Amino acid sequence: MSIKVMLVDDQVLLRTGFRMVLAAQPDMEVVAEAGDGVEALDVLRSTSVDVVLMDVRMPKLDGVETTRRICADPDSPKVLILTTFDLDEYAFSGLRAGASGFMLKDVPPGELLTAIRAVHSGDAVVAPSTTRRLLDRFAPMLPSSPDQPQHKHLERLTEREREVMVLVAQGHSNGEIAARLVLSEATVKTHVGRILTKLDLRDRVQVVVLAYETGLVRAGGAGA
Repeated sequence: MSIKVMLVDDQVLLRTGFRMVLAAQPDMEVVAEAGDGVEALDVLRSTSVDVVLMDVRMPKLDGVETTRRICADPDSPKVLILTTFDLDEYAFSGLRAGASGFMLKDVPPGELLTAIRAVHSGDAVVAPSTTRRLLDRFAPMLPSSPDQPQHKHLERLTEREREVMVLVAQGHSNGEIAARLVLSEATVKTHVGRILTKLDLRDRVQVVVLAYETGLVRAGGAGA
């Protein structure tokens, strides 16, 4: 089955370029487009979509608020934020709003396609190097004092699960975490799944954001 993709961007030329790249893939299909958030929400009411490629700066309703409204529905499509270097703050807000990841608009086509497939599979993983760059920049804006109240369910995590959560928040892949903790990748994936379930989180991106918000990981990536 093809991955049904929706393109949301106010620049027609960009949508055309993305559509051409996706149309060349046997497992992807562009089923809808929108030029702003209001139009996107309207189209989604009558169109089945798996993954939304979401711009952040648009007229009428920006990508962050549009993402928040889309992700408020538990059966909503996955959202992949598209941004530029000078708009990282919008991408971060988008992740907090429920997006499953973010990519730069000038990303090589192959990386974009890989990201769409990853998001669609439910194993939303933002590139570790990009995660580190973004969080190193914006983590100081988040609570990082040990006096800050922690998420009420963090106490449900085992010591090993907390270790894994810290490493996920520091931008490490499953393979890197497995090597550090001398575990198999399958075991790491199981731990990540349990963390998502216990903390009622949607994906790894939300694990990262929560770890910084609660002070479990501090600015600069150090574990609490």
